[in-house]
Amino acid sequence: MTGGMAFVYDAGGHCEEHINKESVVYQRLASAHWEKVLKDVIGEHWRETASPRAETILSGWEFEAPKFWQICPKEMLERLEMPLSDTTGQAVRA
Repeated sequence: MTGGMAFVYDAGGHCEEHINKESVVYQRLASAHWEKVLKDVIGEHWRETASPRAETILSGWEFEAPKFWQICPKEMLERLEMPLSDTTGQAVRA
């Protein structure tokens, strides 16, 4: 979790099946701010660990970014520093 936000890498496409929709909102990346936060966290992880997975994700960002889910507890929505979406400010799924 980063500031009330969780990011889940879902290369297999099964994450949505396991989300508790009563307690969280979730969507694919829809905000330049939150995409940068995620990319920065992965970059920091790569610099500190030399993780091959992090390197692969960063080097193929345009293909890998759409595989992430952005998940936020409903009670944290009002406390987020930035909206979840650049267009509506709200989550796609709740």
